[in-house]
Amino acid sequence: HQPMYILLSNLSLLDICFTSTTIPKILLNLLCGNTTISSAACLVQMYFFTAFGGADSILLSAMAYDRYLAVCCPLHYVTITSGLRCALLVAVPWVLANLISMVHTILMTRLSFCSNRIPHFFCDLNTLIKLSCSDTQVNEMLVFVLGGSTVLVPFVCIVASYTPIAVAVWKVPSTRGKWKAFSTCGSHLCVVFLFYGAVIGVYFNPTSTHTTQTDMAATIIYTMVTPMLNPVIYRVKT
Repeated sequence: HQPMYILLSNLSLLDICFTSTTIPKILLNLLCGNTTISSAACLVQMYFFTAFGGADSILLSAMAYDRYLAVCCPLHYVTITSGLRCALLVAVPWVLANLISMVHTILMTRLSFCSNRIPHFFCDLNTLIKLSCSDTQVNEMLVFVLGGSTVLVPFVCIVASYTPIAVAVWKVPSTRGKWKAFSTCGSHLCVVFLFYGAVIGVYFNPTSTHTTQTDMAATIIYTMVTPMLNPVIYRVKT
């Protein structure tokens, strides 16, 4: 069980970091009425929010691969999830997400903005791009390209991991055996649906379908609700 708990520990750490980039400032705004933020602080907040969110997404795909090995290759699980491979499953999400976030942040520093009022709870990448008076074609393209590598590609990997899991569970003869096999993945599936449903709705829908209200509502789900529910979901499973 060690690889699973290592991945869960990293997911918990990412959830803490993810919420810590936005919640303290939001609470300060509500309690003190101080809704200002410097340009540098805004970029820092955007950088860490994008990095931790991307790492969270990639880590969820690594956890799906771990569940695939546990259900479909149980006899080889310990051998395959050796110390080095487990370390790679943990390190890759952090490294990739920070590199991608750095690209977005560097490109954001080259933009000029039409307004100094951000119609959001925090400095979100999409919101800042919409405020720009500069040509944002490159920024928008990279949101889809790099965003796809941290959201859509991991999501496809999760689907690819769960397809053989579903086949393996279906072949189990007893109902009790099927439920026991599926219960090893139920918590992860709940988290995946909550996180990816909200993120894809915000970042990968046509701009014409976006409204400030719907974007903010979806953002609340994956920035506050999902990290808050993760411990509850995995505790129920345990």
